[in-house]
Order: sequence, then C-alpha cells, then structure tokens
Amino acid sequence: MPAENIVEVHHLKKSVGEGEHELSILTGVELLVKPAQTIALIGESGSGKSTLLSILAGLDDGTSGEVKLLGQPLHAMDEEARAALRAKHVGFVFQSFMLVPTLNALENVQLPALLRGERDADSRVQARALLEELGLGLRLAHLPAQLSGGEQQRVALARAFNGRPAILFADEPTGNLDRQTGERIADLLFSLNRNYATTLILVTHDEQLAARCDRRLRLVDGRLWEE
Repeated sequence: MPAENIVEVHHLKKSVGEGEHELSILTGVELLVKPAQTIALIGESGSGKSTLLSILAGLDDGTSGEVKLLGQPLHAMDEEARAALRAKHVGFVFQSFMLVPTLNALENVQLPALLRGERDADSRVQARALLEELGLGLRLAHLPAQLSGGEQQRVALARAFNGRPAILFADEPTGNLDRQTGERIADLLFSLNRNYATTLILVTHDEQLAARCDRRLRLVDGRLWEE
C-alpha cells in the first residue's frame, strides 16, 4: 500500500456513445486521497458520482487518463488482477444492501473471507466479532428478510470490513434508510474508519453526512471541485 496516496487520479475522462451521440460524463478529474481520509462525493443526480466511484474501485474504466489504487495502475491490470486487489484491500457498501437472501447474517459476513480462501473456522470467528461489534450478536442466524433495513445495512458494513480493507467505497449508504437509522449507520461508518484507519470514499446526497467527512468534493460538469 502506498505511503502517500491510496488513490491517484490524473486527467480522467469518461464518455459513452460515439460520434454525434457521444456523451461526456467525466471531463478531466484530478484527485489525490491519503490513507484514512474520509471523502464525500456530492453533486446533482446524473452528474457522474457513481460512475467515478466505479472507476476508482476498478469496476469500470475511464475513456482516458490514469487511475492508481493502492499504488497499482488500474489501466494496466486485467480483470483477474483487479479482482484480486479488491478482494484483499477493498470493501463496498451499497444503497440496496446487496445481501445474499438465502444466507444468514453470519454467513453473509463470512462469505468474502471464504471466497478469498480463508479457513472456515477463522472466518467465522472474525465475522461473529464484527457483527457483535455492530450490535448484531443476537441476529447471527437471521436471514436478510428477517432483519430491518438498518440491521441489513449493518450486516453489509460488517461484510465490507471483513478482512480490514484499506479502502471502502460506499454508494449512498444511508439512501434507503430513515433519518434516525441513517445517522446510526453513519456513526458506524466513521467509527470503523477511526478504529481501523480505513479510507472512506462515499457518494451521498445527504449534506449532513457529507459535512462529517474530511473533504467534500462536488462533481460539476464532469470535474471535481473541493469545497
């Protein structure tokens, strides 16, 4: 992991379509993120925030420019290498929770570790500890459908932090929750950031959530502006 910047972006452009139907989404993004920083990506709907997040995480490619994640140039890596990088160092939290409906809370949190090839017994201990830390020690055997929205998002957070990722990408992590539950999830996000020195980059429309981050970056006309 790089000592200075965990994310580096230079001259990033992204467009879709061709010719007269070409649409520019990102037109020249520059970004440096240091380890353990919390970053809020804000902007109008359709401004390209989620697209930028996907590119930073190596889930999508820019049309041109350079993106480095943990010192690795994503444009020079094939999908297998990117997937290995994400599995070892990256966590994700989404607005829609993205839990496996047929797995209970403990199994959902344990799943990434098993996919990384870790021992079942070890990964189960780690998953249980995370769920207990997030107040779900009595919900280990519950399926997602048996949990409230806030509880499901806490399971998603525990899954994202399983393996102690260096960086976590969150796309509207409180978007499907009521205000009180959303504030609780935000508290947990920043607590985990502090406890594990995990870099946090989140997309949000919630100005209060954005205000809690170290930096607020607004995407306007395809460019990032620091507020």
